[in-house]
Amino acid sequence: MLARYQNGCLQKTTRKDGAERWQFRWLEKIADGTSRERKKTIGLVKDYPEHSKKLQDLLAGLRLNINTDGPTKLTSVTMSAAVEHYMQHELADNGAEGKAYSTRNRKTLVLKRWVLPQWRNHDLRAIKTVAVEQWLKTLLTAKFGKPKPLAGGTKEKIRDAMSAVFNHAIRWEFTDTNPITGPHKGSGVRVSGKRERAPEILDVEEMQLLLASLGVREKAMVFLDMPAGLRRGELAGLKWEDVDFKHLHLNVSRSLVDQHVGPVKTEVSRKLMPLDEYVARDLMAWYEQTPYKQPSDYLWATDANRAGSKRGKQPVWLSTVMRDHIQPLARRLGINKRIGWHTFRHTFSTLLKSN
Repeated sequence: MLARYQNGCLQKTTRKDGAERWQFRWLEKIADGTSRERKKTIGLVKDYPEHSKKLQDLLAGLRLNINTDGPTKLTSVTMSAAVEHYMQHELADNGAEGKAYSTRNRKTLVLKRWVLPQWRNHDLRAIKTVAVEQWLKTLLTAKFGKPKPLAGGTKEKIRDAMSAVFNHAIRWEFTDTNPITGPHKGSGVRVSGKRERAPEILDVEEMQLLLASLGVREKAMVFLDMPAGLRRGELAGLKWEDVDFKHLHLNVSRSLVDQHVGPVKTEVSRKLMPLDEYVARDLMAWYEQTPYKQPSDYLWATDANRAGSKRGKQPVWLSTVMRDHIQPLARRLGINKRIGWHTFRHTFSTLLKSN
């Protein structure tokens, strides 16, 4: 006998503030076998217009929640409903137990920009391995107004995001297969993540010329980032309380992504990091200049007027430092290579290997 699938009931309700809200109502079976009416307010009517795709996607996710026995032959679960359910359960901000902000943000962007426009209305069971693989080959982006094939690394992210949604759907018994990975190794969606170009490496003369010309803050940033191999978020998240000038070590305990504070990525990153005395000397030179010297202040606290109330309370955007200070200086010095924060890590590791 096929299981009964609940659609629930949607109605408008008005509270004391006078604003109309959507209320979703359904029946929940309790331990003694009887049913109890449940309800959930899901948002303002003005934010979720009636018959809008935004409202329908939200309702689809809610219906999956109340039908935890999974879909039957009477029902179908679309990619849109599965993504909504996945975002509610896997990409919600659950503090230290949940996924990092960067992971939640990037996966949400990938799903909304690439996956949903193509597969939104497809039933999960109707999505096939080869169809996804062929679709990925057709994806384009624009560079200087001209279309170009999407980078392999981005295609890998799209494939992995779709696979995560299917794994979530299998866990909740909305489907029983993952066409992205396939039933056997090598039978899933194949994507090449090979780099389109080798990373730029500065030679010794270029590195010396650049370091000799950098300002005190930028020089301290580069010297701290280059030998330590810090990720950009870890570099941005450093506070003066993390620096031990006496014992020459650094405590990397947080990471900032888009000004959101979170934990560092790996257990290895949490270990105390030795601090070279020359790097410590550059940090001390910056400490003497910065107006934000309290232990709880960020090393690179912003002092810009446009920061408003956040002035001194959050670090500068390292991408802005690179764009407005380091890259223009490199061009003036005749260094025409593509320079980013990863350039210094690649350069340092290359120099170590060559020696």
